[in-house]
Amino acid sequence: MNTMTPDDLEFLQRPLHGFLAVSAGEPRPVWFEATGEGLIQLFSEADALKVRRVRRDPRASIVVAAPVGEQERWVSVAGRVSLEPDGAHDLATRLASRYWDLDDPVRAADLEAMLKTDLVRLVIHPETVRRTVY
Repeated sequence: MNTMTPDDLEFLQRPLHGFLAVSAGEPRPVWFEATGEGLIQLFSEADALKVRRVRRDPRASIVVAAPVGEQERWVSVAGRVSLEPDGAHDLATRLASRYWDLDDPVRAADLEAMLKTDLVRLVIHPETVRRTVY
């Protein structure tokens, strides 16, 4: 199946880490957001290695798994990546509040520093979606 199901989207709305793989790179844990349109978006510093790799080969995949102690489940999304110049700072703010306690002054300062950098939004346009629930 090449589209996400409502169950996939519900699962991907949780604050789980995804493991992103881009061409010629090893998978790395990332924050991500699944949109209502079934896209996956994340942000990165504009000069990061993963961004340079995506510029050369705009394909990526992300795998998200349920944490230990829950029923085994994962969703994998692979497809073409677009680099979007807008929306990265808003996305970073949303994801920081999803993954961090921003009442913690250290985390709030981390977010403030992050927002001072040149960020880009990466959007994965799914071509292949796979899932397993045990």
